[in-house]
Amino acid sequence: MPEFHDLPARSGLPPSPTAPGQAVRAGPQKRRISVLFLGLLGVNLLAWCWAVLAFHASPALLGSALIAWGFGLRHAVDADHIAAIDNVTRRLMQDGQRPITVGLFFSLGHSTVVVVAGLAVVLAQGWFRNRFGVLAGWGAPAGAAVSAAFLLLIGGSNLGVLLSLLRMRRRRRRGDPDLSMALPTAQGGLSRLFAPLFRRVGTSRGMFWLGLLFGLGFDTATEIGVLALAAAGATHGQAGWAVMAFPALFTAGMTLVDTANGVMMLGAYGWALAEPTRKLGYNMAITSVSVVVALLIGLAEAIDLLSIPGVSIPAWVSLPDTHGELIGYGLVSSFALLWIGSMLASLLARQRRKLTLR
Repeated sequence: MPEFHDLPARSGLPPSPTAPGQAVRAGPQKRRISVLFLGLLGVNLLAWCWAVLAFHASPALLGSALIAWGFGLRHAVDADHIAAIDNVTRRLMQDGQRPITVGLFFSLGHSTVVVVAGLAVVLAQGWFRNRFGVLAGWGAPAGAAVSAAFLLLIGGSNLGVLLSLLRMRRRRRRGDPDLSMALPTAQGGLSRLFAPLFRRVGTSRGMFWLGLLFGLGFDTATEIGVLALAAAGATHGQAGWAVMAFPALFTAGMTLVDTANGVMMLGAYGWALAEPTRKLGYNMAITSVSVVVALLIGLAEAIDLLSIPGVSIPAWVSLPDTHGELIGYGLVSSFALLWIGSMLASLLARQRRKLTLR
């Protein structure tokens, strides 16, 4: 897999791929990732132990528990999740960070809404169930507005980075000697205008609050489905602690996949940033995908949010809602292919260096 090299700072020379001690510095990063995934797998195992303990006498409810877990796995590949995690990972790495928990904190914030709502189902079954439609009606526009605004802003910010990369490529073709400098960061008008927002997401932990805002809408079938399972369990006389196994399984599944997506992008971007002058084309390709995805999904959500009854809107605007999971799977597959390509390129580069040293 691509090595997690030290990343370039905002200015100065990027680290050499053969710099002394680089492998040592990469070691703690890999150990942290290993510990992180062992912990997440342990959480998933505990959630399933919880479900088995609660529903061992009811195969039907165990089947519902599997559905809740599947909801979490599937919801993690929604297009808005992928776009937000990938673009923020790109930006944080450009600032010199190595953010392995972007996806984790985003999914924790997002699932917090479902967990709190599930708890409300348990504590106030009738009241909450009768008013869920009203609450969803209030939250859906707010959640959609947050999602659209953030994706447009982060996509525009990374678009500034992409334009700088294009200028760098033109200078490279002219033989400009300054290409040893670190890759550019987004410093355009959008970045300065919305600097307070980006500072809020200046670390992986900041993604918790963004995920929380994204989840306020209750506008996805998965979230509503988990709450419906919880409500059904509550109305059939299940204890409160047993009913909460549904949102717990949803959270466990979603955090596992979202974290994996963030770590995958960390490896892919890290490979590009370690040697920016030699991997400029790869960096441009992967940044272009993130920018296009963020802007298109954000624009589609904004148009859908501002649509006027009776006025037709383009068919592509509804794609994130009707085919969100398929778009997400396609994005993950695209980034995975780019990551595999980077891995193969790294292996070939090592072999060439070995042959050169002989």
